[in-house]
Amino acid sequence: MASLLSFLIFASLSLAHAKSNSTLTPINRDLYHSSADLLEEIKALVHRHPDKLTVETIKTGNKGYKAEITVVTYCRSRKETDDRSKFRILLSFGQHGRELITTELAFRILSILSEEQFLPDVDAASLNNTLDKLVIKVVPMENVNGRKLVEGGDLCERRNGRGVDLNRNWSVDWGKKEKDYDPYEENPGTGPFSEPETQIMRKLALTFDPHIWVNVHSGMEALFMPYDHRNTTPDGAPSEQMRSLLSKLNNVHFHKHCIIGSGGGSVGFVSLQTKNLCSFNISYFPFFLERQPLF
Repeated sequence: MASLLSFLIFASLSLAHAKSNSTLTPINRDLYHSSADLLEEIKALVHRHPDKLTVETIKTGNKGYKAEITVVTYCRSRKETDDRSKFRILLSFGQHGRELITTELAFRILSILSEEQFLPDVDAASLNNTLDKLVIKVVPMENVNGRKLVEGGDLCERRNGRGVDLNRNWSVDWGKKEKDYDPYEENPGTGPFSEPETQIMRKLALTFDPHIWVNVHSGMEALFMPYDHRNTTPDGAPSEQMRSLLSKLNNVHFHKHCIIGSGGGSVGFVSLQTKNLCSFNISYFPFFLERQPLF
């Protein structure tokens, strides 16, 4: 399983390095798709590979605000998608509107899984043998409305379409504020899961029940694990396995450049109400990882 995560994150890293030296103001369409074009490309990819890929668009809303999230499911044998004996992985991208590169990484990973693109120096037979045992769900763009604000010229916007930070809208310690709390950047909403996007992701996580959830951001070179709200990591075997896996990935693929550990401890930025924290504490997924490629 470590080799599979290596493959997925290496795919992300290779694209991140290819694009890291470019100017992002204004948005360079030679580097980044528009949100509409990217989702159309992904749907076309699924249409070309119905034996491996399926797609659904989940919609909801409240108080006059609507949101939708596209979810792509990968299984090498489509009829086995609901086989609960398979190992389940959830990959989510684009939680913050301004993190453009993360959605491109989602598209690249799906292109590799569909075998339209390939990674160098990867044994195809070995990889396919691992993929036979998996079901992977990919959320390529969690925050479509926030992304549209970025595309409209607000290049630093991280929040959703009504000004809520989706990574502060989860339930653990909701409403608590640290000394460095920024009410503009970190608006947690009117209550836990007040936002349609967060409601969709929570329901998806609970119904799919992944063994591993990787939430991909941009901004620094780091591999985070719980917790976000304090300078510590959980006790027990799952936490030890997470740290061991992240250390191997860092050593093998990232030349030991990545920070590893809890989000709250590794960067000294204690974050409350985050997806990382809530998913580990409430849903009890064995692994929850945050990959932060350098954009």
